[in-house]
Formats: sequence, C-alpha cells, structure tokens
Amino acid sequence: MDKRMEQQIAFSLEIDKEKNVYRQTHLSGHGRNENDAEHAWHMAIMAYLLKEYSNEPIDISRVMIMCLIHDIVEIDAGDTYAYDKEALATQKEREDAAKERIFSLLPEDQRKELTAIFDEFEAYETPEAKFAHTMDNFQPLLLNDSNEGGDWIEHGVGSDVVYNRQRKNKLGSEKIFEVTDAILKKNIERGSLKKA
Repeated sequence: MDKRMEQQIAFSLEIDKEKNVYRQTHLSGHGRNENDAEHAWHMAIMAYLLKEYSNEPIDISRVMIMCLIHDIVEIDAGDTYAYDKEALATQKEREDAAKERIFSLLPEDQRKELTAIFDEFEAYETPEAKFAHTMDNFQPLLLNDSNEGGDWIEHGVGSDVVYNRQRKNKLGSEKIFEVTDAILKKNIERGSLKKA
C-alpha cells in the first residue's frame, strides 16, 4: 500500500469515531440520543430529497459532502448544543483545532479540498452552504417534533431562542422555513416550547 492510500485509510478509520459523538437530539419514536454520523447521513439524504426547495440552484453533491463532513470536527471538539451559550463561546476555537488535526491525516490535495468545503459551510455565504445549514437546522427539528418536543422540554428552551436559530432556514429555503414555522407554532401551542 502506498503512502497516499495509507493516509486515506487512516482518515477513514479516524472518522469512524464520529459514531461515538452523541447529540442532544433523540431518534424518532423516543429513541436513544442520535450520534453525529447518523445526523450527517440523515441530513445528506434529506438535502438530496428536498433540493427542489432550495432558494437558488445548487450543486447537490457539494451540499451532501458538506452535510457529511460538517461535524467531523466534533470527534475532538465534542458536540456543542445549539442552545448552550457557554459552550458556543468556545466552539470555533475547539473546532478549528480539530479541523487542523483531523483533515491533516489526508493527502495534501484532499486535505485542502475538504478543508475548503468545511470552511465554505462555516462561512454560510454560498447557496450550497445556506442549503446545507438549512438541513442542519431542519433535521433535528423534525426529530424533536416527532418526539413531541421532548428535547426542548428537557432543556427548558424558549421559543424565542429556537426561532432565532431556525429563522436562518429562510436563507437556504423559504419553503422549508414555512414548514419550520408551522412546526414551531404547533410546539408552542402544545406547550413543548416555552412561549417567550
């Protein structure tokens, strides 16, 4: 085996650790906590299925790769709960260090390519990044709604905080935000989200 393949295999084994990073979101049907790899897979498939609702034309393969790699950094940095102000304050620093270590396992050309895709996602500027972020917000919202808002109840999250995060879905898809808005209103009405 040559050095290039050794590096690719080392990276492939390293990212297997993403399966051990558990999120606050629970699987549908009141299942266990979802792991990062399941979240990434689920949102990549959703991106493909829902691509017609993007506000702008997108390269769906690029969106799907963004979805698949966006949380690899959490192997080192850990999952940062979307509504944890303290953890959010150090998230970028932790994830930047993880990005450098993990993507450096790859051959240089692939390190540059995946780092650029990761950075594009983080910058939230291209149509692909906006749609990938919409999936990153919408996927856990669907799971949480399927569990009667259990994760919001558990963490005592207010509707204002959730709306603040979910409003960004409009940047990637106005249509998906309409569905998001209806889901949030339903959860406020049933008491799963504290009205703020």
